[in-house]
Amino acid sequence: MSNKLKLGIPKGSLQDATIDLFQRAGWQIYASGRSYFPSINDPEIECMLVRAQEMARYVEHGALDAGLTGNDWVLENLSDVERITSLTYSKQSRQRVRWVLAVPEDSPYQKPEDLAGKIIATELVEYTKRYFSEKNIPVKVEFSWGATEVKPPTLADAIVEVTETGSSLRANHLRIIETLMESETQFIANKAAFSDPWKRNKIETLSLMLNGAIAALSQVGLMLNVPKASLDAVIKVLPALSSPTISQLSDSNMVAVNTILEESIVREVIPKLKAAGGSGIVEYPLSKVVL
Repeated sequence: MSNKLKLGIPKGSLQDATIDLFQRAGWQIYASGRSYFPSINDPEIECMLVRAQEMARYVEHGALDAGLTGNDWVLENLSDVERITSLTYSKQSRQRVRWVLAVPEDSPYQKPEDLAGKIIATELVEYTKRYFSEKNIPVKVEFSWGATEVKPPTLADAIVEVTETGSSLRANHLRIIETLMESETQFIANKAAFSDPWKRNKIETLSLMLNGAIAALSQVGLMLNVPKASLDAVIKVLPALSSPTISQLSDSNMVAVNTILEESIVREVIPKLKAAGGSGIVEYPLSKVVL
């Protein structure tokens, strides 16, 4: 095997979020025009844009050494690939998406069993078929080429559709009656490629740095000056990722404290730090957090 990793980048809704994630991890990917082969600032990687729905098949068959796609499409295709790591990010948020069974708001259907003999429209055809088969509910599952939300009740009785917030379903007057699965992005690899020492090392390096970039998205660094007499009180306030770093300042009575915490609680923590004796408090963004 050559020392070149063939990497699949998901084309479509995840493309911009994926390129941004790689940038945070240290790799610049340049996708321009209609080219399916974006450039990357790493001579050991060759990128290709591939629809997420097809990614797992290409990785399984060896056309790609590794790629990023949703766990939903790995399950849809029952692809035999190496799962390297889960990367929780999506086009709108940093949370998992859901595949849900939805019906019109005024529909009499309240549970999956009520749809026996009915038509279900979805892009996730094979998984949906298996879901209803396992429940012994006879339904007709039809592939939807898009605009799935507008199909009930005229073209289908219900749909199985992916959602992050549910806003699109509500806008189309649909209600959810069941969640079939939650999904997040998976970094997957071809099993033969992953058995090659060089490619395995490259894949694991990508995994480490991508996870570090994701971990940094929700956290910030915080540093402050603290009188030694107030240090215990300040440390009690900090919900630190690990023990904070404490450094002696030129003033023998003062120390500097440096730590990492969740961005969502900064507004509550900083006033408490100030009250406990902290000063010169500085919040700064993080590029990566590697544990």
